[in-house]
Amino acid sequence: MNWLAHPAVELRRPAVVPAREDLMWRLVGPAAVLALLGISRLLPETGFGLWVRLAAATLVVLLPGILVARCLGQRTAAAGFAASITLVGAGLALTVALGASLSLTIAFVLAVGAVALVWTMARGEPTGLRLPGTARFVRGVLAVAGVGLGIGIWFVQGAFTGDVFFHLGRIRKLEMLHSLSLHDVGEFAHGGLHPGYAFPLWHAWLALVARLAGVEPTSVAAHEASILVPVALVLVFEMGWAIFRSVGLAVAVVLGQLAFKVFAPGHGGVYRFLWEPASVATQLLVPAAVALFFHFVRRPAWPTALFLAATSGSLALVHPTYALFLAIPLGAFVIARTLLTRGSDFRSGILGFAVFGVPMALAFLWLAPTVSQTIPVSPRPAQLAQNLHHYRADLVVHSLARYNLAPERIDRNGAVAVVALLLVPLALLARRRRWSALVLGGTVAVLGIELWPLVFPHFSDAVSLSQSRRASGFIPFAVALAGGAAIISRFSRASAIAGGLACGIWLQISYAGDFGLRAAKTEPAIVVWIALYGGIAALVVGALLAWRRPGLPPLAWARPRGVTAAVAVLLFVLPVAVHGFWQWTPEVKHDRDALTPGLVRFLQRDVAPRSVVFADLATSYRATAFAPVYVVAVPPTHAANTRPNQLAKRRRAVLRFFTHPSLEEPQAWNAQWLVLTRSGPVRAVERRGLQPAYEDDKFVAFRVPAGE
Repeated sequence: MNWLAHPAVELRRPAVVPAREDLMWRLVGPAAVLALLGISRLLPETGFGLWVRLAAATLVVLLPGILVARCLGQRTAAAGFAASITLVGAGLALTVALGASLSLTIAFVLAVGAVALVWTMARGEPTGLRLPGTARFVRGVLAVAGVGLGIGIWFVQGAFTGDVFFHLGRIRKLEMLHSLSLHDVGEFAHGGLHPGYAFPLWHAWLALVARLAGVEPTSVAAHEASILVPVALVLVFEMGWAIFRSVGLAVAVVLGQLAFKVFAPGHGGVYRFLWEPASVATQLLVPAAVALFFHFVRRPAWPTALFLAATSGSLALVHPTYALFLAIPLGAFVIARTLLTRGSDFRSGILGFAVFGVPMALAFLWLAPTVSQTIPVSPRPAQLAQNLHHYRADLVVHSLARYNLAPERIDRNGAVAVVALLLVPLALLARRRRWSALVLGGTVAVLGIELWPLVFPHFSDAVSLSQSRRASGFIPFAVALAGGAAIISRFSRASAIAGGLACGIWLQISYAGDFGLRAAKTEPAIVVWIALYGGIAALVVGALLAWRRPGLPPLAWARPRGVTAAVAVLLFVLPVAVHGFWQWTPEVKHDRDALTPGLVRFLQRDVAPRSVVFADLATSYRATAFAPVYVVAVPPTHAANTRPNQLAKRRRAVLRFFTHPSLEEPQAWNAQWLVLTRSGPVRAVERRGLQPAYEDDKFVAFRVPAGE
């Protein structure tokens, strides 16, 4: 069989040159999106007007990718989103290479979309990947439901905190600066690249939304997450459908994912951070990659391979370690599938894994020089001891050479994680189905790395301890929950439905989840060991059954009952959803270190772009987010700890200034502006002859004279 020419999912009529009426209909969608963007620019930049602006701009950024995907016969949201982010990446690369501005990126993306539209209108749409009618209908329903959930997310955003200022600063510089280079978008003038965001692909995507919507990047950071919620639900549904080939079980995957990621943590969960690169990677790019991978394994075709490779490369640039973490369960799936089915899907699985792995490897090669300058990677003993103490709540430490992730932290996200891990061994009963290989192989591989104290230290040296702890999140929890519900419902519908509700209530009361860096360890470790050793036993037994008794028929209840399983999962997650809506409030309502509106206007209007500002760490961190300026130092936990950035030296310089105020430190770092709070050494600076260029009740700003 010629795998490059094989149809992807659904056979359709050969492409033909469309009639004039078809051409008109093909223009309606793009024309409507562009018209909506134009109308939205007439609306205010607040409330409903802001929502429409962001929605229209997001659709415009997505549209070229959708058109490119359809040009190649790919009518899935996964392919469209992958193409969209890849086009932005190509446009940004061209912009940086030519030293141009974001306008060139916009022109490139729109031009490629226009070419794809003209090509499709002239040549017709080729045969390719398309979901069946029922799946498309349910996908549309979920998109509408996602709009409603997104509106709910709008009201739980709260005040900016944490890494928000880091990402907002990069978006602002990409949107406002000219003659862009990769070094221009960081916090420091002439600083080094961040190993995780060396190529600010997703930041550029958001900067395009801000430019097209005609709004401040601050508005994008505050509310773009609510616009992306429908995209997230659609991509998770497509992932579930690609794995199970069942609409009901795909819905069950969506329900499990929502309970696990949104409702269990409360306050909107990770969806309120859906605009940040880490959440985009796990909630958008990972589902898209898994969906395309399973489409390719099932029906290999070169267009599917192309978009899978694009998703892999984009994921590796948006959040590099997460691409590696996803490769672990995908590679384990290929091995487990081979063991459980005597080599079924081996060729297509190896090809699919290679298609996913090669772009990721190329991205890592490009990032290697930056990573080699990162201090947390392969740390020295003193630094390692400090890191182990910082993350002590998440680890079991035997010595500096032997430590592992605490099993209680793996199922810390509450009822869904606990039950999903308990259901992992049940996947043996569906050993001939692809989801079984993913659940068994992926769970055993990830847990083996995270819990084995001889492996976890080397894994942490490679990706940093901060990142290695997060690999446990790539256990296919939602897939294990949906698959286990399918097996139980096949055995007994009543048990699945009644047991789902009863277990959901009991587990939500007993194990609601531990959240936060140093949350108490209250989750049961035993379920993690059941998943690990039960998964290993299931793989061994499944392999023996497959290789010694190949003619053994599959068990009757291995064939799923999708609707019953979806109802059972719905009832199980219902208590989790009630808990989540009960805590549907902003987690952080006020930022005590917030800049005043007057200072923000001063930094944006009176301070030249690319100026260097000297201030305390908290003020500096916010200044670089709200204006296209550089600073001398920021909190060390919110910057790339690389040798070129000299974080410790920068921090000492700021502390010396506030201990012994003088202009030597600002001048030594070529700062043009000094911003102080009223509690800072304002009088000492004024005694040196400087007059305030701006002042309010909280801040005072001075122009720093050039050093001699």
